[in-house]
Amino acid sequence: MSSVVAKIVSAKVIVTCPGRNFVTLKIETDQGVYGIGDATLNGRELSVVAYLEEHVIPNLIGKDAQRIEDIWQFLYRGAYWRRGPVTMSAIAAVDTALWDIKGKIAGLPVYQLLGGRSRDGVLVYGHANGSDISHTSEEVARYKEMGYRAIRAQSGIPGVKGAYGVGRGSMYYEPADSTLPEETVWNTRSYLNYTPKLFEKLRLDHGDEIELLHDVHHRLTPLEAAQLGKSLEPYKLFWMEDSTPAENQEAFKLIRQHTTTPLAVGEIFNTIWDCKDLIQNQLIDYIRTTVVHAGGITHLRRIADLASLYQVRTGSHGATDLSPACMGAALHFDTWVPNFGIQEYMRHTPETDEVFPHDYSFADGYLKIGDTPGHGVDIDEKLAAKYPYEPKQLPIARLTDGTLWNW
Repeated sequence: MSSVVAKIVSAKVIVTCPGRNFVTLKIETDQGVYGIGDATLNGRELSVVAYLEEHVIPNLIGKDAQRIEDIWQFLYRGAYWRRGPVTMSAIAAVDTALWDIKGKIAGLPVYQLLGGRSRDGVLVYGHANGSDISHTSEEVARYKEMGYRAIRAQSGIPGVKGAYGVGRGSMYYEPADSTLPEETVWNTRSYLNYTPKLFEKLRLDHGDEIELLHDVHHRLTPLEAAQLGKSLEPYKLFWMEDSTPAENQEAFKLIRQHTTTPLAVGEIFNTIWDCKDLIQNQLIDYIRTTVVHAGGITHLRRIADLASLYQVRTGSHGATDLSPACMGAALHFDTWVPNFGIQEYMRHTPETDEVFPHDYSFADGYLKIGDTPGHGVDIDEKLAAKYPYEPKQLPIARLTDGTLWNW
């Protein structure tokens, strides 16, 4: 019996801005089956659009959409210039769309193609952001009322302009909100003094049952990160995220030597090579690579398999800079992957949810996927066309003396 051949006959990129910019790749086959994949690179969206339209799509036409692995290798190895966020986001869009197509042809949801369920629901965490400690505690209470079992907490810091994670909105916080980058100020000493007080208050107000997370956003040196991790140990965080830039993977050795606070990193990683040493040296507890920026489901599986050898669990990025198409694919991955830890879940605006109808839903702290063939997310192209692209960039951060710092 011959295998089904689904020849790719067309592909196009759809850019829409229902509150924030999303880049979506739609691939169609000669069987009339199509799939979509997220290609959004926050603040640099059009770079991926050009890469897809000028370099990737011409190479897809005529290929068998069922040959996901071969196409992945072709786009990664065949380009010669490997890795990087633009290339890997483009590859991820193709990969996600092809898994969507394969599921539709097979009449199965993607998680079944991966090997079936490892769990009934996907534990997710939301974002409680406040202008100060009391406000953040109020936001944590609000997320608990919505049913969240895990909550990331961020607070403004007295005297620090534009502390990370504290935006003009709470439920739909979107940092990329200006044509040119907004400048924020960073003061490490104020942050290190203030943050333990935040979590002391949160434990007093909300007890020990709720899981609490915190994102440092690459702001500290390894030694400063070690100090913070140690000071947070009494409050039993689920994790401390992105405590120092991880281009130098060995930097986490120093942090690991001084604190037992669980460590998470990797949302800006693009390949397994970015996290190989961190994983195999057991310097982290959670790897945060995501479908759209790490080459799609195909490559994310390899990262997760490596991590499983060292008892490192997944904790994929899931902010609003990922479209519902990425979230749908991530949830199928999360439902299957044996060494799952948690999934970030920032809610999209109602306008975004209308543009990207999907079959996943939230209840009692978990996201659950449906059994729609493919990844269960579609795009309403007519509605998407009503929201044209708007140039937006992420903020930057400077120290109080004006030195450019990590945002």
